[in-house]
Amino acid sequence: MGMAGCINQKGSEMDAEVIGPGEGQKCFTARGSQMFFKALAEQDGGDFSLMERTLPPAGRRPPPHRHTNCSEAYFVLNGLVSVVVEGDELLVGPEGFVLIPRGTAHTFGNAGDDEARLLVIHAPAMDAYFAGLHELWNRDEPPSPDDERALMTRFGMEPV
Repeated sequence: MGMAGCINQKGSEMDAEVIGPGEGQKCFTARGSQMFFKALAEQDGGDFSLMERTLPPAGRRPPPHRHTNCSEAYFVLNGLVSVVVEGDELLVGPEGFVLIPRGTAHTFGNAGDDEARLLVIHAPAMDAYFAGLHELWNRDEPPSPDDERALMTRFGMEPV
């Protein structure tokens, strides 16, 4: 699946619209994952961002980290997702929800044999970080974990 699911906004005013599965205002890829942003900072004054994200089986997880400037939440649509919170692993299946309050150490990844799909919300918005992550992962060589940690630090994420 390519970037065909991206919706082009017209003008400076946002019209109400329905954004379907596999579609987004902006679309990014990283770590074999696709991210379709349904809500962006530019649309809501930075209040929150919302993405539909795919996680490939056995894909690379984000380095464990904590957000100093936002909370994060996951709502699993399908598949099985492992969310490690302060060292404790939670296995989250369809329609399961996990809240990661600001300052809480975590990482996540696909825990199953099939692709997983989930909604991820950041409040305040974090879509600018994922634009940077997309750039890192779409170079000739995948970034090192140190490259990812440097980007994370720029966006208020502390490695743990």
